[in-house]
Amino acid sequence: MTNRLPAWSLFAALIAMAGLPIYIHAPKFYVDSYGTSLTAMGLTLAALRLIDVVQDPLLGWLAESTRPQRRLTIAIATTLMSASLYALFAVTPPIAPLLWFAATLTVLFSAFSYLTICFYAEGVTKAATLGPQGHIRLAGWREGGSLLGVCLAATAPVALAVVSSQPFTAFALIFAAVAVLATLAMHREWLGTPAEPTPNPLDLFRPVLADPLSRRLLLIALLNASPVAVTSTLFLFFVESRLQLPGWEGPLLLLFFLAAAASTPVWSLLARRHGPRRVLLSAMTLAILSFLWTLTLGSGDLTAFALICAASGAALGADLTLLPAIFAQRLAQTGTPEAAAFGLWSFVSKLSLALAALTILPALQAAGFQTGTQNPESALQSLTLIYAGLPCVLKLTAIALLARTELTMPPKDPA
Repeated sequence: MTNRLPAWSLFAALIAMAGLPIYIHAPKFYVDSYGTSLTAMGLTLAALRLIDVVQDPLLGWLAESTRPQRRLTIAIATTLMSASLYALFAVTPPIAPLLWFAATLTVLFSAFSYLTICFYAEGVTKAATLGPQGHIRLAGWREGGSLLGVCLAATAPVALAVVSSQPFTAFALIFAAVAVLATLAMHREWLGTPAEPTPNPLDLFRPVLADPLSRRLLLIALLNASPVAVTSTLFLFFVESRLQLPGWEGPLLLLFFLAAAASTPVWSLLARRHGPRRVLLSAMTLAILSFLWTLTLGSGDLTAFALICAASGAALGADLTLLPAIFAQRLAQTGTPEAAAFGLWSFVSKLSLALAALTILPALQAAGFQTGTQNPESALQSLTLIYAGLPCVLKLTAIALLARTELTMPPKDPA
């Protein structure tokens, strides 16, 4: 294919494998394997995400400044990401487990953030070569690949446990193999266009922050990412303790992410026909209905929760496909430096995860919830309210803001 869009899907899958699935698996892995408390884990995750919040705009500046060396920096970042993932899961901590967890995730998330920023920034240039609706078309391939990568990473440790006594070690090796293939596939796509003299970071971020529509989209992204941050943090605990369905975490995660992946071309097609905002609002409404149904569930409600996973996964497909495409279109209209802008985009996504980790796990422990034990009904009710009730409030706020946002605002006059 002359447009080489499958290479973009493969690289998107690689990045996605190191994102949300690690946030799902790693905390519970360390809680179960090394006895780390929920409060300590929550505070550590919050601190790590706050590091991301600070560094992502700087990584955006770095990505913009090193554009001529982009192929080299991409290779270095993928190597660091693979090595840190292996150290996280496959190496017995040589120091205190919580410190090892923090050190390896710091490297992992830093490399992940840099790759994400470069990948989405390069996509703005790529989309311009794809003709009308190029941003929506690229988003379909890119986010479809992302969601397939998430499916693989979310379910592989569970599936590998059937054939391996060390499933996370096997997963780390699979990840390294995917990293090699994806890096080679994308090698020719990094244009490495000449950069201007090293810019002042504030000068790079000023255009996107000065544009009212870009600021509004960043706020919507923060609110819209927060429900996913909440549910990804608590998914394994909810299935195991509230639904009393141990062993079903893997299949349910697979269903969720497969529904998201399968829905992306549909959302992309609908957005081209009916406009991205109208379609995105419909998907966000579907997510709220899913959360409301979840509030009614109890022990053994497997079929109902499977349907909820399918519906909410489909809604996530629209979030991940359409909102970044809308933001990229705005960047193209205003001529904003893409890497710096997506540094801010990554910033708000990580901020939602930081806030979730800082508040949710300590609150859950304060409510009397303990993993791996029989919990009182009051603790299970608290788990349900945080897992499904809080996302409803956040999503409704995002809907209200998006409904009042005009996406066809003219570019801001630089004068």
